Amino acid sequence: MNKKDIKRLYVIQQVDEKKLSGAEAGKHLGLSIRQIWRLVARYREKGATGLLHGNRDRAAHNRTEEKVRAEIRRLAEEAYKDYNDSHFTEELAEEHGIVVSRSTVRRMRREMGQKSPRKHRSARHRSRRERRAKEGMLLQADGSWHDWLEGRGPWLTLIGYIDDASGEVSGAVFREAEDAAGYFMGLKEICLKVGIPAGVYADRHTIFQSPTKATLEQELAGEAPKSQYGRLLEALGIELIAAQSPQAKGRVERLWGTLQDRLVKELRKAGASNLEEANAVLRHYLPKFNRRFRVEPAEQGTAYLPWPKEYKADDFFCFKHTRTVTNDNTLPFDGQRLQLPPGPGNKSYAHKRVEVRQHLDGRLEVRYQGQRLAIFSPQQAAPLRVKKFTPLPEHIAEIHPSGPAPAQPPKPRPVSKPAADHPWRRPLFAKKDQRPDVQELAK
Repeated sequence: MNKKDIKRLYVIQQVDEKKLSGAEAGKHLGLSIRQIWRLVARYREKGATGLLHGNRDRAAHNRTEEKVRAEIRRLAEEAYKDYNDSHFTEELAEEHGIVVSRSTVRRMRREMGQKSPRKHRSARHRSRRERRAKEGMLLQADGSWHDWLEGRGPWLTLIGYIDDASGEVSGAVFREAEDAAGYFMGLKEICLKVGIPAGVYADRHTIFQSPTKATLEQELAGEAPKSQYGRLLEALGIELIAAQSPQAKGRVERLWGTLQDRLVKELRKAGASNLEEANAVLRHYLPKFNRRFRVEPAEQGTAYLPWPKEYKADDFFCFKHTRTVTNDNTLPFDGQRLQLPPGPGNKSYAHKRVEVRQHLDGRLEVRYQGQRLAIFSPQQAAPLRVKKFTPLPEHIAEIHPSGPAPAQPPKPRPVSKPAADHPWRRPLFAKKDQRPDVQELAK
């Protein structure tokens, strides 16, 4: 008997001994007078056991069968030992056809002495920031470097965008390291499939914030230096918001905690061991993840702007650099020399400021005043020819995996020795008898 049963027994005994009235007993136990006299009758008939509920120590009619409970215990000890309770419950329903509640799974695992694999610590007090009202108003961006392949391959960085209004992962890609190209790829996928978002919320990494100081021209124009990613967002009309702390973009930070728990298992089941296989599993898993964790925004509709048909994606999602062409119509780039072809009428581009576009597939495109001059491909030793290009000389380095050609050492200059009667060998002040006759010199 628990404390409640003991109190009930004491009060009913007082009523039976006529030391307490039925109304007073009802106030103590929170029951009606009719129910008090029923309990008194059961006490007189069966004693203290008559006051206990009739289903005490009986199995519930909806209790999980022992055979099913044994199967859940076996799976919890073997294949799903490091799964959390919610994830394990979902896997039981999807993979094994065992439909039970999360509380049942949690109770069984705690009875087995199996604790939650995730450690929780007390959080600091922070003010809550409400979600944005519509999808597309704000995307939170970040990267997570983690042992996603659990030792089967190299550590990878997962770069992702999550919608602040719905919690849906709009775009994600695995990269060898956190780089601007990964953020370019993720945003390109979002813009072409869904639309152009209104804003991006990111940290103060140099990928988003340029570490260079403003030039004199920028200071006079009142402009701040921008990174390649900042230049891309400005061209697309997307606002870049810099977070002051990791907690400020908590939605994407919590996303990594969930994916490092669930996506790791999906990669393990698929046997992924390299970057390409990990991206294939990611593309297959994201729709399932969004169905599970997506929430309905506060307002219907979308803030995404459709991608304009006149826009070419390659004109935006590329790295743009400015270079000056040298006298021999070559330009330096990444420690190499790129040879430019002659223009119309054998035109030279020496001393011209050209734009080098580095595309996400590795191609290099050289443009001058909007006109394409050349395209270089990293897969080939020679550049792709837009017009009729003359073959590159052997001493000019080209873009290829082997790197630039070694520089030729300069030839030594011949040493010239002046003759004995050279004016430089004559003394500055000659003796009187050695001076030449002025009249002879005049002749």
